[in-house]
Amino acid sequence: MAKVVVERVYSIRLRHKMKRYPRWLRAKKAVRYVRKFLSRHMKVEPENVKIDRSVNEKIWERGAERPPTKIRVRAVKFDDGIVEVELA
Repeated sequence: MAKVVVERVYSIRLRHKMKRYPRWLRAKKAVRYVRKFLSRHMKVEPENVKIDRSVNEKIWERGAERPPTKIRVRAVKFDDGIVEVELA
């Protein structure tokens, strides 16, 4: 079993980042932004960030046009370079 290296809680602001996209793309772009944000902060490749179903459902909760303005997540990085993300 992989050993936990780092465990952090992040509050990711989505409000200003998602307003620049068309309304029907905002939730999709928000999921991609969360992956990119965590890969940058946890120092791994974006394909090594595993987003939990609860985070995805929270972003898509109000539909594609209205993702939340911010989301609080807990990220756990393992020694094999995989980052798992779940709601905090």
